[in-house]
Amino acid sequence: MAGTQTEHRFPCAQCGASLRFAPGQARLSCEYCGHEQPIPQIDDETRVTELQSLDYHEAIAEALPATEIEEVRLSHCDTCGAQVEFEPNVHSAECPFCASPVVTDTGANRHIKPQAILPFKLSEADAQARMQKWLKGLWFAPSELSKYARSTGRLSGLYVPYWAFDVATRSRYTGQRGTHYYVTTGTGKNRRRQRRTRWRSASGQVQRQFLDLLVMAAQSLPRANIRRLEPWTMADLQPYSADYLSGFRAEAYTVDLPDGFEIAKQRVDEQIRADIRRDIGGDDQRISSVSTDYSDERFKHLLLPIWMAAYRYRGKSYRFIINGQTGRVQGERPWSRGKIALAVLGGLAFLALAFYIAELGGM
Repeated sequence: MAGTQTEHRFPCAQCGASLRFAPGQARLSCEYCGHEQPIPQIDDETRVTELQSLDYHEAIAEALPATEIEEVRLSHCDTCGAQVEFEPNVHSAECPFCASPVVTDTGANRHIKPQAILPFKLSEADAQARMQKWLKGLWFAPSELSKYARSTGRLSGLYVPYWAFDVATRSRYTGQRGTHYYVTTGTGKNRRRQRRTRWRSASGQVQRQFLDLLVMAAQSLPRANIRRLEPWTMADLQPYSADYLSGFRAEAYTVDLPDGFEIAKQRVDEQIRADIRRDIGGDDQRISSVSTDYSDERFKHLLLPIWMAAYRYRGKSYRFIINGQTGRVQGERPWSRGKIALAVLGGLAFLALAFYIAELGGM
């Protein structure tokens, strides 16, 4: 499936300008006349019902209810691969992910609707402050980087698509349990105490229920950087409402559900192997084989909030990504060759001075 990025707008009832969702608050506000419009809230029972996950096997068999599917029109960034949707009267624009020019096309795709959204808590001003603090803490960055990044304009508020998987696992394993013991070898001055390990066979099974296992469902941002934005507070999830998107953009998924599940399995495997090592016990463990059965596979399509700045510095694209809920920052950065060279020269000078002082002391 291809993804999109679309911006939702709500007109102000008083002046007609666009209302914008106020991060951290359940309302829309107008920056021109100050009018506020509350976002309708639901009770806990309704919220739990609307946040129920969907059956994974029904989805891959294209047997989900029609109400869970929507159609969107796309444009494509050839530089980073992002799929973006702009307003109908816009025929070219800048990609918010890499700051490269994007020319629209007329393709259309059907995809699974978002079921839930994690609303922004962090305002743009707070996100800017977090980004500047992060930039100032970078070692060997060009001196003008912070000023240049600040001059590139506003941060983009984006909702990034995620798959959240629920799955039950039962894993059978074989391996070995190691128990450490110590022996003394040698005699006299060569006497040594050495640690050795006694191994014995082990086998068994472990099981675990995984809930809300998150996988980013897009390829427009580095997966490693996105992983480092975790954790997210899933208790704050709200049933999908376009109100929370007012003034922001939401990217749709470019990683299909089966591909996302394969990525999730990699994280599942990491946890299962940790469970097996605990089950084997002892001082050390060896895992020879693992066979895992999956059951009750379910999922949710989520939108999670990030603030992002994409800019070009000396011909290369860089991005800063900020968790719109917690304020955690990750990003790409240039390096100052001059600062690195000075640091190397300074290190060499220090070593030379230390060597010289040592030589004087030995005279």
